Amino acid sequence: MKHTIDSPFVHRFVPATQLHRPVLLLLHGNGGNENDLIGLGESLLPGAALLSPRGNVTENGMRRFFRRLSDGVFDVEDLKARSLELALFVENSKTEYGLSDRPIVAVGYSNGANIASGLLFARPDLLAGACLLRPMVPYNPDPDPDLSQKRILILAGSRDTTMPRNEPDRLAEMYLQFGASVRLKHQPAGHALTNDDLTEAAGWLSTSFAS
Repeated sequence: MKHTIDSPFVHRFVPATQLHRPVLLLLHGNGGNENDLIGLGESLLPGAALLSPRGNVTENGMRRFFRRLSDGVFDVEDLKARSLELALFVENSKTEYGLSDRPIVAVGYSNGANIASGLLFARPDLLAGACLLRPMVPYNPDPDPDLSQKRILILAGSRDTTMPRNEPDRLAEMYLQFGASVRLKHQPAGHALTNDDLTEAAGWLSTSFAS
């Protein structure tokens, strides 16, 4: 079921069946929508509440969370503004759906992974961590955010041709510099997700947040 609250995002919310589990903030990739990652979220952490917004930017008819200047070149000012917009949505959702006492973990794919990093940089208080699937470095924040209590999983594709090969490593180093606990794994894959990605992400979520 689709919901609208006092926020600029069309979204879906799936209530938890296991209340001790964290909320998964599902952030789709380029061209996706609020329905794309619901099945993924249900398989990664069964019983968790799912909060899945639709990106507000349209590029060539496809939905995104922030604008680009060209392929692989982000509009950083727009990314920063959209991250704050997403932060407001998360805050409103916590109140609307009674999630204030629950940790929230972002699960983002591609464009969604990059806005998840933007959200962590802008409002680290809102997230307990993030599972970043095929991310890039969004920008260099100044000042450095304090991410000392955050857990981050980065799953990169060793054959991913959509970004420079060292991008995931640069991002992992950045998160370590900000104090986060980071796991980086290069999967033998391209930009698309594989069953190995899902197995790795599910194991990490269960170990890190659902024990």
